[in-house]
Amino acid sequence: MRVHLQRDIDRLNQKIITLTAEVEHNIRAAVRAFEDRDEMLARQVVDGEARIDVLEVDLEEDCLKTLALHQPVASDLRYLVSVLKINRDLERCSDLAKHIAERALFLCGQPQIDIPFRIGEMAEKSQAMLRRAMDTFVNLDAQAAREVCIADGEIDAINLDNYELVKTAILKTPALFPQLLNILHVSRHLERIADHATNIAEDVIYLIEGRIARHSQDVSDKVPGPTHP
Repeated sequence: MRVHLQRDIDRLNQKIITLTAEVEHNIRAAVRAFEDRDEMLARQVVDGEARIDVLEVDLEEDCLKTLALHQPVASDLRYLVSVLKINRDLERCSDLAKHIAERALFLCGQPQIDIPFRIGEMAEKSQAMLRRAMDTFVNLDAQAAREVCIADGEIDAINLDNYELVKTAILKTPALFPQLLNILHVSRHLERIADHATNIAEDVIYLIEGRIARHSQDVSDKVPGPTHP
């Protein structure tokens, strides 16, 4: 029985790695489409979301089948619960990539404006957080997972800074309100990707230590981030 369970767990591992690669690709492509005003690339991201949905549902079904068939306990049960939760966070990150691509499509039809905000920096840091969070899952590294949680406060601060920059720009040039609002939405979407990376890191801590880290000060001993706009 244990051999069959381990075989199914190995298959789930491979599937979640595949899903991660697809999600990370979509996020990178969406950000590039936004920065370069690449309409074709943005449409590819929007159209590609359906594949992520299929992968997410397939992985969830396999998890549930494994739970029903093997009735695992202890660390095996925590693993399956963690995979179910991480699977959902990855799918939501893909949704956010689609939203960024949709903002890019809108901006492609608008007059060109400079984007002197911290979007590029934020995109890089959010993607790095997600990548590190999934690395902690693969490597079962609780300390690295805590470091991912700490990094979320920096993304929150950049999002707040972007909000202030966009507000100032709107007051200065009201005619650019639609474009500037879409830029603000992109900042918010990137901040949410970082939130999902934090969720994944917290699930890794649960997987390793058997305790729910969410809302726990001990997760990172971090100072709460700024209030979201």
